[in-house]
Order: sequence, then structure tokens, then C-alpha cells
Amino acid sequence: MAKGMQQGLVVKKMADKFHLDTPQGREIVTARAILKENKILVGDKVFYNTETMNIETVGERKNTLLRPPMANLDQLFIVLAQEPIPDFLMLDKMLIFCMVNSVEPIICLNKIDKGCDNQEYIHKVYGKHFKIIFLSAHTQKNVDEVVNLLNGKTSAFAGQSGVGKSALINALFKEDITLEGNLSYKIARGKNTTRHIELFEIFKHSYIADTPGFTALDEAYLPITAEKLPYYYPDFLAHLSECKYKSCLHNKEQECGIKKAVKEGKIDEKRYIRYLTILQALQSKKTY
Repeated sequence: MAKGMQQGLVVKKMADKFHLDTPQGREIVTARAILKENKILVGDKVFYNTETMNIETVGERKNTLLRPPMANLDQLFIVLAQEPIPDFLMLDKMLIFCMVNSVEPIICLNKIDKGCDNQEYIHKVYGKHFKIIFLSAHTQKNVDEVVNLLNGKTSAFAGQSGVGKSALINALFKEDITLEGNLSYKIARGKNTTRHIELFEIFKHSYIADTPGFTALDEAYLPITAEKLPYYYPDFLAHLSECKYKSCLHNKEQECGIKKAVKEGKIDEKRYIRYLTILQALQSKKTY
């Protein structure tokens, strides 16, 4: 590292100021003009000049997310609950989003103390391909599994309003977390009023991203074409070779291995119908 250079993690961006977590503590810096044009994102690992307090270089990114705009997210906890009724279309979109962006998805079914109507379905349809945690923020059941997964990672939580994201986050620390407790009031209240993305350090080198952007995920912002969509369905992969045409979209085509697997009960019919919904959205999407 050059003399006068120090590494930092961008945890907050406000106008042209960047808040960094560094070995010396929190620093507020600016950036060279060319870097501003190329956009520095929350989550970026950067090198800054300790004399000029300017960011000079940005480290290589694991991923770059468009919505929400951030970098280097490791994992996304997708929270469902017995109530409200799970939005499985949202879940499928978020799983695709994670796979496209090299983000590890963890499905969390909260409020299992109130009943387990969807537990069997979630286990059957998603359990072979994705990590699932059945938990209760209220009784603390299996909350420790989430805590263990947070260590050394940059994580975010997503889900419908009312699924208990705020209760779960508070349960992780066995208290109501405030800004002084290294987590924003906005997360603790569960209100989607965040106007900027911010990372909060919860353990050493372990961060939670405060952002509402995942819940508003739209198919139009999935950076894939309709033709690539089937490859982001792990439960489809074993049956793709049974399709007559390599370009099969598994919609109107005859001799389709995916449709055959649906009829035989090897692929969940409701998940297949949701696939068609996402497929149609991708086919008609605009270029952003």
C-alpha cells in the first residue's frame, strides 16, 4: 500500500460525501472526479489518501446491484411468515435475483409458533436447492441459526410488510436495536422510509444493509433475458435435456421436458405457473 493510503469500507453515501469504516474508526471522505462519475457504491472497498481525504481507487467487486444500488452483498435473508400469506412470486423473483448476482439466499419462515401451514410446501418445493430456516422471532426458536450465518458477512433482510423482519432483527440481539446499538431505527421499526442505503456493523466485519429496495424488486430489473430464465430454476435443470428444442421456453412448445415434469409431479405446478408470469414480464420488459 502506498504511503498515505488507507483502506476503508463505504458504509454510507450522502451527496458527494462517503462514510468509511476504517481501522482507525469512521472517516468521512470525498472522491476524485473520475470515480464519482463511475459511481462509488455502499459496500465498496476503497483506498483513500489520508492527507487529501480523497478516495483514489475502488477495489474489485464481488457483485454490483442495480436496485438497490450497492456492492459486495454476501447474503439475503428472505423472510416469509404464516401471516401474511406468503408471496411466493416475490420469493421466486428474489431467488433469481440472488443467483444472478452471486448472493447467497436464505429463506426464513417466521412465526412458526402460530402454525405451520406453509412449512411443508416450502420444504418440498425449495428445500433441495436452498437453505431454509424455520423460526420464531417471538419464541427465539432457531434464531441462533441466523446469528451464526451473519458472522463475517454483509447481509440484508427482505420480505413483505408484516412478516416480522424488525422483530427478527431485534431477536437476533435480544433487545430493541436503536441507532446507538449499531442498527437504524428504520430497521427496528420495519418502515420502508429509508432514503439511502447504509451498512451497520453488528459484529466485527459483519454488516447488515439498511435498504427497502429488495421488497420492491421488479422483474424488469432482473439482468437476464427470457431465454436465460429457466437456468435460474434449479428444479428445472434435470429436465431441460428432455426438451426437443434447445431454445424451448417451456411455455407453448410441444415435447417440453419441463411441462412433462410438471404433469408428472416432479416440478411443482404453482411454481411453474409463477415461472410463466416472470417469463412473460421478461419478454415484454423495456431496456433500462
